[in-house]
Amino acid sequence: MDSITLWMVVIFALGFDFINGFHDTANAIATTVSTRALKPRVAIIMAACMNFVGAITFTGVAKKIGSGVANPADLPNGVEIVIAALISAIVWNLLTWWFGIPSSSSHALIGSLAGAVASGAGFDAINASGFVDIIKALIFSPLIAFSAGFIIMWLLKLIFAKTSPHQVNKGFRFGQILTAAFQSFSHGTNDAQKAMGIITFALVAGGIQDHFEVPLWVKLSAALAMALGTSVGGWKIIKTMGTKIFKIEPINGFAADIGSAGVILSATVMELPVSTTHVITSSILGVGSAKRFSSVRWSLAGKIVVAWVITIPITALLAAAIFWVMDKVFF
Repeated sequence: MDSITLWMVVIFALGFDFINGFHDTANAIATTVSTRALKPRVAIIMAACMNFVGAITFTGVAKKIGSGVANPADLPNGVEIVIAALISAIVWNLLTWWFGIPSSSSHALIGSLAGAVASGAGFDAINASGFVDIIKALIFSPLIAFSAGFIIMWLLKLIFAKTSPHQVNKGFRFGQILTAAFQSFSHGTNDAQKAMGIITFALVAGGIQDHFEVPLWVKLSAALAMALGTSVGGWKIIKTMGTKIFKIEPINGFAADIGSAGVILSATVMELPVSTTHVITSSILGVGSAKRFSSVRWSLAGKIVVAWVITIPITALLAAAIFWVMDKVFF
């Protein structure tokens, strides 16, 4: 792999990570901002710092991303596949951000990588068992997060049933600062790993490395790109997540943050990539259901679910088409 191609991969991967940061910032701080527990600027700075810390703490998810979908060492055109996948994922992230849809960056990257591999090396090059494991994690984590959010909120309702709402909200508004920090940390532990994994995938495919080990410079650059992206913020998605699903109060935001951050961090420890968007949104839906089922705007939730379902197949087709065009025009 020549230096120009390597830099193309790094730039696209860090660009994806940067976009992922501002695309998914809303997920980590939406409830905190919507309840005015923190001012938006303060919340974003805190989220950026905690994302950076989380990003440099783990590498297991990076290894799963980089070797779970396909073995980069077996792909003669693996670097070109990575470039096509990154372009596809970036395009999808920008489109969904523009329309304020909390779509999954993880789904976009996994779908794009699978589509580019299938287009560039055939379906046989896809690691079926690893790909299925990733899909299982992406499917079941939102269900677990919904249950966690529901149970935590139900327990909090029981515990504070006789306490005045004013006192409850006052106490949990402070608690939200801590849970938002925890949420941002867990987001960094999982999401930043994906850019690390895709860069290392390219390094192995291009013969720069002979084994899958994330270099220190990749860790630091991906963590920094995620933190910088987080500092930009994603106000359209904050509005959707924090106000349009249901009216969130501090106790609700606290419950949603604890439930989703716990699921994300557990997945990271098990080296499984999950969609932080799906997990956080599902936790909010679970909390809203426990608060009052009718208070949740299920029509909007349905639109979000549709975006979740179509992301992988659309990005797979988009990445396959991008690789086909690249192959015809440049290679």
